[in-house]
Amino acid sequence: MSEPGRSAIGTWSGGRFLHFGEAIDEERLVSLLRPGGGIETVLTADAYGQGDADRVLGRALEGVDRDSYSLVGAVGHDFYEGERNGPKGFPRFTDPSLRGPGEYAGYLRMATEASLERLGASFFDLLLLHNPDRTGYSSEVVWDGMEALREAGLTARIGVAPGPANGFTLDIISCLERFGERIDWAMIILNPLEPWPGELCLDAAARHDIKVLTRVVDYGGLFWGDLRPGMELAKGDHRSFRPAGWIEAGLEKLELLLPFAERAGLTPIQLACQWNLSHPAVECVAPTLIQEIGAGARPIEEKRAELAAMPAEQRLTEADSDEIRAIGDNSGCMALKGASPAFAGEEQPDSWGLSADLIETGERWGIDPDRDLVVSG
Repeated sequence: MSEPGRSAIGTWSGGRFLHFGEAIDEERLVSLLRPGGGIETVLTADAYGQGDADRVLGRALEGVDRDSYSLVGAVGHDFYEGERNGPKGFPRFTDPSLRGPGEYAGYLRMATEASLERLGASFFDLLLLHNPDRTGYSSEVVWDGMEALREAGLTARIGVAPGPANGFTLDIISCLERFGERIDWAMIILNPLEPWPGELCLDAAARHDIKVLTRVVDYGGLFWGDLRPGMELAKGDHRSFRPAGWIEAGLEKLELLLPFAERAGLTPIQLACQWNLSHPAVECVAPTLIQEIGAGARPIEEKRAELAAMPAEQRLTEADSDEIRAIGDNSGCMALKGASPAFAGEEQPDSWGLSADLIETGERWGIDPDRDLVVSG
């Protein structure tokens, strides 16, 4: 059973299941996802394509030695009994309209076994709780259910994968404090142009010996080098949620980062990956591989090869990492999901108010929600 490696590819790449860039055809995606060529870790989530992403990854794994790669899955969105709520997706399995705590473990086992069946696999190397709501972060019953999957041999390791939006800072830290003896991995958003708020969780992860897998390492594709000012994105592209001018502003900062990449002999995406990996808790990077639209776009296969060629040795000094972080500092640039001092109204699946225990959690880690978790500019 294999731990995730330093670099990974997720089924959200290629635009087929999550709309980043052009949707490549299935045969091309199967080839992209097949482990090998320097990338031996593959990730999927059962909700992507309502199971179809599992099926495509299963095709990519056919004939590949099971001991040669690490298989990471994620469960948590109930597309079996739940109804899709437009762009918000399917409800979490912990939604009280679907089931009570006594049925959590049964759902998790059913969903895990179904995902493995679609993949043609007998176990995951790592299984993540996918985009949990407040209950998922805080319920011992949920984590009893996740632990039961490991005990049943359905996964070697378990973890938590917040998102898909940025935030959940105090929820993650509190979850790691409460269930850290069980949790092996956590997935967060982190890259040199988005150090905030992901970095706030890293000390807690390191303290509890929890390894971190980082996504959005490419900053919406900017670090791949083929986004240009005023460039048109594919229709319905998920990156449309970013504020107007984000490409132009990001490219200005990227220009300041290029000298670090040149001195270290790294491409921009390799710089982003190595910067993430310079954090003690970070063990794996999973940028999104995006096929941009237009005749001049780089082939997505070329991007895969570039990720696979990332040097094994760390080429950034501590001083480099600090300077890069200062250039990319995005503190207070967006409203965060999860527990927030700015939240008001009825609790949502991805947003809720601060509780007294989460405020205390922040105090233990030097995080003032009113200072560190709000929009400031």
